[in-house]
Amino acid sequence: MNFGVRWTPDADRELIHTHNGCILANQQGSVFCLNGIRWCTISVEEKKKCDDMIVALNQAQITPSLSCVEGNSSLICARMVNDNLADAVALDGSLIYEAGKKYKLKPVVGEVYDQGVGTSYYAVAVVWKNSNITINSLKGTKSCHTGLQKSSGWNVPIGFLIDSGRMSAMVCDIPKGVSSFFSKSCVPGADKSLYPSLCELCKGDGSGQNVCVANGQEMYQDYDGAFRCLVEGGDVAFVKHSTVPDNSDGMNSAAWAKEVLSSDYQLLCRDGSRADITGWRQCNLARVPARAVVVRPDVDGSLIYKALDEGQQKYNDLSSSFKMFDSSAYSGKNLLFRDATTELRLIYNQTYQAWLGDDFLQSMTGIDCDPNELPKSFRWCSISTEEVWKCGAMAVAFNEKTLNPPIQCISAENHEECMKMIQDKQADAVTLDGGDIFTAGKTYGLVPAAAESYYENKSSDNYYAVAVVRKNPLDAFTINELKGRKSCHTGYMRTAGWNIPIGVLTRKGVIRPDGCNIANAVSDFFSASCVPGANQKEFSAKLCQLCKGDGSGNGKCENSNKEEYYDYSGAFRCLVEAGEVAFVKHSTVFDNSDGNSQEAWAKNLKSSDFQLLCPNGARAEVTQYEDCNWAQVPAHAVMVHPDTNIHALFGLLDMAQTYYGGDNNSEFNMFDSSAYSKKDLIFKDSTYKIVPVKEKKTYEQWLGRNYIESLEGLQCSSSSAITPVNTLFLLISTILLIKFCA
Repeated sequence: MNFGVRWTPDADRELIHTHNGCILANQQGSVFCLNGIRWCTISVEEKKKCDDMIVALNQAQITPSLSCVEGNSSLICARMVNDNLADAVALDGSLIYEAGKKYKLKPVVGEVYDQGVGTSYYAVAVVWKNSNITINSLKGTKSCHTGLQKSSGWNVPIGFLIDSGRMSAMVCDIPKGVSSFFSKSCVPGADKSLYPSLCELCKGDGSGQNVCVANGQEMYQDYDGAFRCLVEGGDVAFVKHSTVPDNSDGMNSAAWAKEVLSSDYQLLCRDGSRADITGWRQCNLARVPARAVVVRPDVDGSLIYKALDEGQQKYNDLSSSFKMFDSSAYSGKNLLFRDATTELRLIYNQTYQAWLGDDFLQSMTGIDCDPNELPKSFRWCSISTEEVWKCGAMAVAFNEKTLNPPIQCISAENHEECMKMIQDKQADAVTLDGGDIFTAGKTYGLVPAAAESYYENKSSDNYYAVAVVRKNPLDAFTINELKGRKSCHTGYMRTAGWNIPIGVLTRKGVIRPDGCNIANAVSDFFSASCVPGANQKEFSAKLCQLCKGDGSGNGKCENSNKEEYYDYSGAFRCLVEAGEVAFVKHSTVFDNSDGNSQEAWAKNLKSSDFQLLCPNGARAEVTQYEDCNWAQVPAHAVMVHPDTNIHALFGLLDMAQTYYGGDNNSEFNMFDSSAYSKKDLIFKDSTYKIVPVKEKKTYEQWLGRNYIESLEGLQCSSSSAITPVNTLFLLISTILLIKFCA
């Protein structure tokens, strides 16, 4: 396009055609000129229709004038538009996403279909009414799809299942992930030699030919075919909202559809519920945007619309010589525009994200995985010699099962060094607790990719922070009688071991800091402590007094496994051997007692010998943690650089835990560190399984709005400059909005 006067339209401005291909905005007299629109075509048939459209528009003296260029595919055309070798092309939703993300192309003119929903339709999952299937129980069912990489039949449902963590795919091999998820399927266009189960339900043309081929001969292809697949033997069909009404209750005279009743089927909703076929507006997998014409960011879309609008007014009629929305004369379908189009409309909010919508974007994020863009390995950051040993064993074990990308082990002094290395792309992943997750996200820009779950048969993303004491009828002290006691903490600025308990005690007025000097107030409150990481020159030595290092005099009070009292098991060991109260998580006692640990210090411990201190002043048994805890906090999460494909990382870990996630594998156990004489290496030993982060894809979403708002919204009361102590005070303030046990 060659531009004259620049002009930005608004919805109320009338366009008036002038001579020489110019357009006049009559309210302000602005003029915008161009020589012509270069339309990119993707096939021989489409080029022929485009050439005929040129003739038709020229005969009607419609400007700007049109010319046709050949691109051979939609993706090539998108690139040509970006490179200024073409000006416009019509794309479907999936390609609009790709063109918008890669080239920043914007949609300017949308197709409208006669379906009562304007410029969109809805992707739905249909099941038999008499089945008990929900969106959460699809694994192992028989699935019917309109075709490989089709919006309603593949991209939306598979993308949603992957992004929500219900399905995983290793190294972006999505067809393999789907074939492992469903028991058998019909996915026309799938490679049946590589993924035979994806074609197992298909029937071909009825004579044994064209089975699973996306050439129009597979009887289970497209919307009607996918629904027929469900009718004749499938469990779920991924189609559009109008498919069932179009093929039931006498609306389709084909033999297979004559007796079909829409009342025999229901829809699966994203939240796990079900709805009748008529409830598709509220119960769907995504609104699928209509095809749209896309252009470069600097092109005024109203000029494209002006030519197309005048064209549709003249050539969207059965009596016209040329029909814009009919491809039958060219031995093809959906050429230039979909044949089902009833009109074209100008798009005012011209961003691809707004046109596609949140649900569709989520689905596209789930399948947006290019194997060629994955790293050659995932570099896991480890913070101790023992953790490096376990990481090395994990790398070997993963390699033996051909799990990819392979694991490479990177060593660091502490978690914050890991965060910095990931930020600098010198490492890829590290598992962190809530306090470190905040630092990783806020300071280093990292994001969660997967999380630990500590409950069987439940994808929980939280745990409970508790205070553990010995059961002693002669000294049954409470939270109000902690002053002068010896305390054990998982680490300085750790969530369960420091931020929450010290915050609770501060808020209750049990600990009274002078300004922002929280650490010194803690050292004054307890008679002695072990707070790994508090070995800082500005802190009192009492915070490290109970610590013992690595047993040989080295590593005392370090914020790593070099300190034997570090982390959950270490803090509990500190209680057993030296302290009077340990601030840990609810599962720590069980992990280290009743024969669950063979370490010398723990093998004879009984969980019944310990109790919990409740914030209301009571005591409770260690099994009563749901009613006696200091806060419910986010589970540990694997944090990565935002450029990392989180679905690929979760796909690797999810596949790995099918081999190494239980106690019945003698080769390697992801959630057991006993072979390395330490606890909680890489993952917590109490982890039941690795779960997806689902919609919580930022550190703010993972930690929760209240946690973050309190962290960032409150200021330190001290007049001193910002110091590590001030930062600690901000962390302590998070408890103001945490739900305490009554």
